Amino acid sequence: MLFRLIRPALFALDSETGHRMALRGLAALPARAPAASGPLAVEVAGLAFPNPVGVAAGFDKDAEVPDALLGLGFGFTEVGSITPLPQAGNPQPRLFRLVEDHAVINRMGFNNGGGAAALARLQARAGRLGIVGVNIGANKDSADRIADYAVMARMMAAHASYLCVNISSPNTPGLRALQDESQLTGLIDAVIAARDETGASPPIFLKVAPDLDPADIDAIARIAIDKRLGALVVSNTTISRPALRSQHAGETGGLSGAPLRALATQRLRDFRKATGAAIPLVGVGGIATAEHSWERIRAGASLVQLYSAMVYEGPGLGARIARGLEALMRRDGFGSIAEAVGSE
Repeated sequence: MLFRLIRPALFALDSETGHRMALRGLAALPARAPAASGPLAVEVAGLAFPNPVGVAAGFDKDAEVPDALLGLGFGFTEVGSITPLPQAGNPQPRLFRLVEDHAVINRMGFNNGGGAAALARLQARAGRLGIVGVNIGANKDSADRIADYAVMARMMAAHASYLCVNISSPNTPGLRALQDESQLTGLIDAVIAARDETGASPPIFLKVAPDLDPADIDAIARIAIDKRLGALVVSNTTISRPALRSQHAGETGGLSGAPLRALATQRLRDFRKATGAAIPLVGVGGIATAEHSWERIRAGASLVQLYSAMVYEGPGLGARIARGLEALMRRDGFGSIAEAVGSE
C-alpha cells in the first residue's frame, strides 16, 4: 500500500535516480529477522532456503541492503554483479522504464563500486542469518576476464552463500562469448580452483542468457553436469524485441519484465530437458505474481527471482508471492515445493 502511494513520485524521477532512492529507503527500514523456514522451504545445492522467492542480481549491485530485503520476506537475495575494480558502467541514460509494457531496458554495463567495497559490507554482516548469493563479473577493460572471475571467486567465497558466475549480460561487449563451450569450461575450472584455494565451499551457480540456440543449451548443460554446478540461473535479459508499446522500445540493452516471460519460461523448459533434471534451475524473467512463479516451478525451477516486477509493485512483492505460492501448492495437492518442481 505504501509503495503505491509513493510510486508516482518515484516514477517522476529518471529510472536510475528512482532506483537509488529505493535503495536508500530500504537502508532506512528497521532491522527485521529474515523469513523463517516453513511449508515453502526447499533445499538447493545444499542450502536450506526458507522459501523459493529471491531477489535477482542487479537490484542490490553493491551489497548495500541484503538484510533489508531478507527482512521483507524474500527467501534469499543475490547481490551484484560485482567486478574486481570499481567501474562507472555505460554512459547515462542507461535504464528505462517501459511502463506500458511492464518492462525495463537497461544497458548499465556492470556499474559497481568494486570488489573491495562490497566485500567490506559482506564482512560486516558476518554471522547474520539469511542466504545471500554473490553475482560475480569481469571488468569491461580487463585483459583477462577469466582471471577477473577467479579473483572475485577467491575474494568472495568465504562471504557468499553461493557464487553466481554471470556471463550473460548483453551490456559488456564480448561477455556472452564466454558461454562458448571451450571458453566456459576454462572459466568454470578457474572459478572452482579459486574458490577451493580459500577453503570455503559455496556452491557455484551459472547465469545464462535466454538468447541461446539448441547447441548452446546442450553444451552448457553438459558442462554444468560435468563440473557439478550448484544450479543454472535461467535467464538474464534478452536482446530480442517482441512487440512493445513504450516510447523507449528502441533503446539498446537488455529487456526484462513482462515481455521476457514466455521466452524465459521456454528456456527453463529447454534446460530442464537438456540436463535431464540433473541440475537445479533458478527461474528468472518476467515473474510478477504467484501464478507466474508457480508456472516456473512446475516447469522445472526450484527457485525463482524477481527484479523488474519490483519496479512496478514494490519490494513487498516477494512476501505476497510467497503467500500466494503456499496457497497454490496446497490447491494442487503438493506437500512441498520440491514435489512440484517439474511436475507440469
